[in-house]
Amino acid sequence: MYSFTNDYSESAHPQILKALINSNLIQHTGYSLDSHTDHAKELICEEIHCPDADIHLIVGGTQTNLITISTALRPYQAVISAVTGHINVHETGAIEATGHKVLAMPTTDGKLTPDLIQQALDFHTDEHMVQPKMVYISNSTEVGTQYSKAELEKLHHICRRNHLYLFMDGARMGAALTSPVNDLTLPDIAELTDVFYIGGTKNGALFGEALVIVNEELKPDFRYMIKQRGAMLAKGWLLGIQFEELFQNNLFYTMASHANEMASRLKKALTDKGYSFAYDSCTNQLFPILPDEMIERLKKDFSFNMDRRIDASHSCIRLVTSWATTKEGIEAFIRAL
Repeated sequence: MYSFTNDYSESAHPQILKALINSNLIQHTGYSLDSHTDHAKELICEEIHCPDADIHLIVGGTQTNLITISTALRPYQAVISAVTGHINVHETGAIEATGHKVLAMPTTDGKLTPDLIQQALDFHTDEHMVQPKMVYISNSTEVGTQYSKAELEKLHHICRRNHLYLFMDGARMGAALTSPVNDLTLPDIAELTDVFYIGGTKNGALFGEALVIVNEELKPDFRYMIKQRGAMLAKGWLLGIQFEELFQNNLFYTMASHANEMASRLKKALTDKGYSFAYDSCTNQLFPILPDEMIERLKKDFSFNMDRRIDASHSCIRLVTSWATTKEGIEAFIRAL
């Protein structure tokens, strides 16, 4: 059984594991106040061309989203998201549990636009409703699509005009940045957002996300919120060591490029056989539409997620590749097709 279920089925890149083993018996300061974390932060600040950014290493994406949004918003404020956004679909109401409403906007490609943001603003008009204050986007999105620089600039402008924070979920940032159609860089993202994070969990780390706070308003006392929300790892150096390795020798980009390349091979094979896709993805998540009979036969040798039913005899599945997806696994799936 070969898995295309997600991009964190394997533990971690051997280079990361080796670095963890090499430091195993060395004593470290706790709570991310160690030298490895300091160095990782320096590397990230260099990568984003923003020496004044605040960097916080947090174990997982849900904790990062929850802490960032609940810290930025006043009790009566809300966050705008695509209806497919991770905070709206796959976080068990974590944002709402902090007292903040998610304003989910319908979209066919997983991306927000200025028009959709304006619709949310126009509908919420006074103190009898929640006040939109933050825009949440994912890059790449939950359906494998991604933002261009022009699209992000437009979101930046409408957020500035309306005094909204722009927050980018980068759980799959690596996939977006190494996509063949990408024209964004990390410095661009640092310039055009208020806060974003760089995902390690879904790009070859054991666990961890690097939250980058650019807007000065969001920086004060952030570690207090991390601690209060139960996300301050005592052995914080385990995060620091991993992000050191990710941003040395281009490992972060190399692993993401491999995942995209493997997905591209799958996409070509499916396209050559005449199958269509629910979303136009050039990253490591694919959503092909296949006959139900074929899906049942594929399930005998491969694991993957069902996305949704398309019609009486066809469904959309999700295929995800990772930094460790093998050419043999791809070829086996293509043969099975």
